[in-house]
Amino acid sequence: MPTVRSGPVIGLTAQLVALAALAVTVGLDTAGWLAGAGYAAVTCLTLSRGLHLSDASRLGPADRVTLARGILVGAVTALVVNSFDRPTPVGLLVALSTVALVLDAVDGQVARRTGTVSALGARFDMEVDAFLILVLSVYVAPAAGNWVLAIGAMRYVFVAASAVLPWLRGSLPPRFWRKVVAAAQGVLLTVAAARALPEPWTTVVLVTALGLLVESFGRDVAWLWRRRPAPRPAHPLLPVRTPALVARSGGTVHSDCWRPR
Repeated sequence: MPTVRSGPVIGLTAQLVALAALAVTVGLDTAGWLAGAGYAAVTCLTLSRGLHLSDASRLGPADRVTLARGILVGAVTALVVNSFDRPTPVGLLVALSTVALVLDAVDGQVARRTGTVSALGARFDMEVDAFLILVLSVYVAPAAGNWVLAIGAMRYVFVAASAVLPWLRGSLPPRFWRKVVAAAQGVLLTVAAARALPEPWTTVVLVTALGLLVESFGRDVAWLWRRRPAPRPAHPLLPVRTPALVARSGGTVHSDCWRPR
């Protein structure tokens, strides 16, 4: 059983403090509390397991920035779930999302400048981004239409498909455009969540976000498809056995040999 590291536990504690602050200031119902606390618990356990598997004793400087972003995303999650039953302070939700998006440009720079770039940190950063996009799409969907959920669900559909189609698990080459599209999703969804634009323009913003995402995922899927492993033959030829004994008797050669059919 992996040991829970102090960094994830500190993050869990900070998340509960943030939820308590929301409860005191804007009010959280039971569903909001459970959503925020559940998100924090899963993040703590998953991050602790990641540290264990990578033989890391603690979080790096960039990981701490990402953890701070994760706490903000947990607060946004609680507010979104809370919005199902009561009015939500849109300004606060947008402010928390904006800070999380700004910090997304910080953790990568910190990792590079401190020489602490790691696979765990990159994966942690990606998962926090993906969950923020999912939560924001859930918040925007009631007003814009359920089709917006495709924006938040696309990454998770890709992961689910890779469990069935092994060729989707291949390693993709680094591509700057992929990072641009991922960052654009959070920005465009936050703009839509702010409800500052007329409804037609909000629809244009969301359609643009979905279009960029489809193009980016489509390009990656096509790249993986073209480089998928060749299928193995269903019925291989029977093995050829070299002659174990060749004897000459009366001018006739006798051989022990299996030939393919």
